[in-house]
Amino acid sequence: MTAIPELHAGTPFDDLDDYLALGRVSGLALSPDGRRLVVEQSTLAEESTKYITALWEIDPRGQVPARRLTRGRAGESTPTFTSDGDLLFTASRPAQGEDDPPDALWRLPADGGEATIVARRGGGITGVRAARRAPRFIVTTGVLGRSGEVADDERVRAERKDKKVSAILHSGFPIRHWDHDLGPDVPHLLSGSLDKLGEAADEPELSDLTPMPNSALREANYALSDDGSFVVTSWAVPGPAASIRNTLVRIDTETGARTTIADDDAAELSDPVISPDGRHVVFTRESHATAESAPRFTLHRYSFDTGSVADVAPGWDRWATSVAWLPDGSGLVVTADDHGRGPIFVISEGSDPTRVTTDDFSYTDLQVAPDGSTVFALRASYSAPPHPVRIDIRTGTVSLLEAPTELPELPGELTEVETVVADGATVRAWLAMPNGASAHAPVPLVLWVHGGPLGSWNTWAWRWNPWLLVARGYAVLLPDPALSTGYGQEFVERGWGKWGKAPFTDLMAITDAAVALPEIDDKRTAAMGGSFGGYMANWIAGHTNRFKAIVTHASLWALDQFAPTTDTAWYWQREMTPEMAVENSPHLYVADIVTPMLVIHGDKDFRVPIGDGLRLWFELLSESGLPADDDGHTDHRFLYFPDENHWILSPQNVKVWYQVVLAFLSEHVLEEEAALPEILG
Repeated sequence: MTAIPELHAGTPFDDLDDYLALGRVSGLALSPDGRRLVVEQSTLAEESTKYITALWEIDPRGQVPARRLTRGRAGESTPTFTSDGDLLFTASRPAQGEDDPPDALWRLPADGGEATIVARRGGGITGVRAARRAPRFIVTTGVLGRSGEVADDERVRAERKDKKVSAILHSGFPIRHWDHDLGPDVPHLLSGSLDKLGEAADEPELSDLTPMPNSALREANYALSDDGSFVVTSWAVPGPAASIRNTLVRIDTETGARTTIADDDAAELSDPVISPDGRHVVFTRESHATAESAPRFTLHRYSFDTGSVADVAPGWDRWATSVAWLPDGSGLVVTADDHGRGPIFVISEGSDPTRVTTDDFSYTDLQVAPDGSTVFALRASYSAPPHPVRIDIRTGTVSLLEAPTELPELPGELTEVETVVADGATVRAWLAMPNGASAHAPVPLVLWVHGGPLGSWNTWAWRWNPWLLVARGYAVLLPDPALSTGYGQEFVERGWGKWGKAPFTDLMAITDAAVALPEIDDKRTAAMGGSFGGYMANWIAGHTNRFKAIVTHASLWALDQFAPTTDTAWYWQREMTPEMAVENSPHLYVADIVTPMLVIHGDKDFRVPIGDGLRLWFELLSESGLPADDDGHTDHRFLYFPDENHWILSPQNVKVWYQVVLAFLSEHVLEEEAALPEILG
């Protein structure tokens, strides 16, 4: 049972503890008959050091309050409905005397009763898929041992644990991904049938569909046909210069027979979605970038009848972010970034995509009702965190559903700013303004640059939240410069391989437009960003002194160092040639940095390895235009997290992150001393 701290007066953004205590909705699953809808909600544990996720049932009609379904001590996740309406989920529920077992697969009966275990493996259970018209399910698990057999896995796993061996021997690349090491176990795809599971039966036997997959299923995405007869999954194959690329394969769930259905040596193929009749599969094709051209994302359809592949929406200048089939197979429901939003579109056979939603929100987790008239989704923007909604496909009407938690009150309002830059492109941004800002009481501005770089400030982020700054009197500018998605391929190409050019000038131009507003104090400004946004913060620091302070989180500093040490080096090196690195690397301009900088980095960040942060810190103190003095005193600061990753996720570390950022901004932008958290020592 989790406890929610009592909220203080004002909005939840006025107090960091109140903010951390807000319930967070994610995931969405619809039963095959369309009568049940389940979401995940994460809440802060009683000790306030982690989040625990529970499953809640939502009324698809929007008439009945949400009902909590699970109360496991460690939480539950990945809800998936079976063909008969039971609910599968993963959870770690230790038996008496057992210590923190890996996630197992559980089943909650539709007609009530206690959840029972369906499947468990020493490598844990992830990636649950269940057929909509058959009792078949598939899962992924990690397997140790050269034979791939369960007995070998258990033996090797136990021996490594008992002898405290953590060594991993690699023979290929990659060896890490985002925040975790790859190996030594290897992902396998398992298949099982729920019709072999009676009330008093043992766990159903799981068949290994991929007995010797090597590393082909690492970070794979896959779909199970509605009749449960086959899987389509991405399948990684090695390429030149230590690269990998994804093909698509079909695997029979009875025999394990595997057939390659799509292979393109100039692209990544991923995110398969199988048609209801099993005759087609839609997937995403991401063309390989070069030093001169950005990747292009397009939707394609493979036909099992003819073996042909066709572009689903030729000429559509948007990148689909999620896809679902209409139940009759006549078309697709998709989402795509679009001008700072993420609307829903319908793509019918032979027709251009038609926009369904027209509001300022982004939509995810699409679930189409069995009659095809309605879509259920999570909706979010920077005016509201994710919440469940029902959308009428024909009219676009959006109805709120009863969620486990109410939407929080904001300490300001969200507006929009745009400007036309030198090359004629229109650059836009969201602007979060505090209550009370006016020409008579102008407020300081923080420019916050998004990561990616292929992304957009178009949806709520719990980790990067402007309202915590707004509640303290700052206006926060959230721009989409060149390289941002949702504005067409040409807008991306404007910044490809030229990170220090159009992305930088776009950011300066949109900042000019914001500070021209009478409600903004143009003498009190700061810039900040994480990942690519951190890169831009570093570049800004070396190319202008207009800002009073700069915060750079998980940032790229020396591009020639970053490209070969990041977890997906082959991807970045397609763009980051030696020439590109020389022209766009912030470290070459360290002598021009005269603005106080707060550097933040987590040691377990494998996307932007800690070496970039360490080198940035040393060179700021020793080579910048604002170096440490002879006594070692400096205006710069380095906030280091030894056990955190790219994002900094532990709740109390998140709290420290914001406390230090706010204190740094207060000192240099407001010119007011602010106490640092005592817990730092």
